Amino acid sequence: MTSNIVLAAILALGLAAWFAARAKARLLFTSRNAMHSMPVYHGWYVALWVIVPALVAWATWNAVLPGLTEAAVLTQPIAAKLPAGMDRQAVFAEAWALVRDPNAGAFNPLANELAAPLRAAHLRYALIGGVLALVLAFASGAFAYTRVRANFPARTKAERAVMFTLLLASLVAILTTAGIILSLLYETGLFFAQVSPIDFLTGLHWAPKDGSGPDLGRDFGAVPLFWGTIFIGAIIAMIVAIPLGLMSAVYLTQYATPTARKVLKPMLEILAGIPTVVYGYFAALTIAPMVRDFAAALGKDNPSTESALAAGLVMGVMIIPFVSSMADDSMAAVPQAMRDGSLAMGATESETIKKVLLPAALPGIVAGVMLAVSRAIGETMIVVMAAGAMARLSADPFDSMTTVTYQIVQLLTGDQEFDSPKTLSAFALGLVLFVITLILNIVALRVVKRFREAYE
Repeated sequence: MTSNIVLAAILALGLAAWFAARAKARLLFTSRNAMHSMPVYHGWYVALWVIVPALVAWATWNAVLPGLTEAAVLTQPIAAKLPAGMDRQAVFAEAWALVRDPNAGAFNPLANELAAPLRAAHLRYALIGGVLALVLAFASGAFAYTRVRANFPARTKAERAVMFTLLLASLVAILTTAGIILSLLYETGLFFAQVSPIDFLTGLHWAPKDGSGPDLGRDFGAVPLFWGTIFIGAIIAMIVAIPLGLMSAVYLTQYATPTARKVLKPMLEILAGIPTVVYGYFAALTIAPMVRDFAAALGKDNPSTESALAAGLVMGVMIIPFVSSMADDSMAAVPQAMRDGSLAMGATESETIKKVLLPAALPGIVAGVMLAVSRAIGETMIVVMAAGAMARLSADPFDSMTTVTYQIVQLLTGDQEFDSPKTLSAFALGLVLFVITLILNIVALRVVKRFREAYE
């Protein structure tokens, strides 16, 4: 509640500063001095000086606020009742939950006693921080207001602030990727300190367990997981998605009437918006029993409802829009003159599609296929509900298999210690999956660069 009030007050001061600076700049128009910037830029300049320093100060204060609050509570008599070590942190955690929600329950009775002084100290320090942030907003705004003059380059300052904001926004993806890589490398290093990378990358037996020992690496052979991921997501799913996606794109761009295209293209793209859990239910309740009956008809003994083929078929249907949409857009971007020239030379429509249209649209088609592969190898719910959890190195599509993503979810859920080899192996799997995806993107870029053509 205090944070909302402080933020509202800062924004209100910024709005008032915007109007005041703009009004002062407008008065300068009556003088003989030529204005460097329009009044609105002076308003934004002063408003930014009010809002940005205050928000930074308030965010910094909120970062240290819990520590200040707990330190203040520890100076009170109730601190003598608190246990030491991790138990004290557990009591504080329950007390903080009561501060945020008075109706919440607490397991430890000390948390109920600690909640009242903790709430009072938190409110006191929050008010102090709010007052300091507002004072800073007023002071920085007053400084900026004194700089509103006819020759002051307010537009340049405001545009630089906007440019800096855009730069920060563009760096979010880069910094996020760097953070993911660093966290994966660190946790993977801890795992490889206990399990040999050679055993992990070349081992054929996956049965992770807690503990340690000289033979620990024998149970962390991840080759069956990599094979299951590739077999389901990059082989079976692509056998379904690539032909259907390309043929649907060819039909929509070359043969469908405008009315049919308006109806069929949105219906096809709806597949991309269906939640994956719905695909999982469809795979488990409809496709998996059909695959099992088909396997029994072929003479397979005791076929399982969970199979790589069931998961791959549904996954292929799910990623058809990724292939179709990218191929559709790429073929539509091919100049009509190229098609007309091919037809004028005596080629049939099918020959034009095969010899002219598809080669010219190849970069976009490859990009769509790579996007579909990346989407397929990262899928989890369909594998959970249709493929099973068995780490198996088999080429039989009717066998149950598992993938890297499913194992990551399974390893990171539960009550095992976070620094155990079993849990840390999830980060090693994630790093390998990241490298595989990176390689796919590099291959796609090389293909696009090799076959890319520019049209005027």
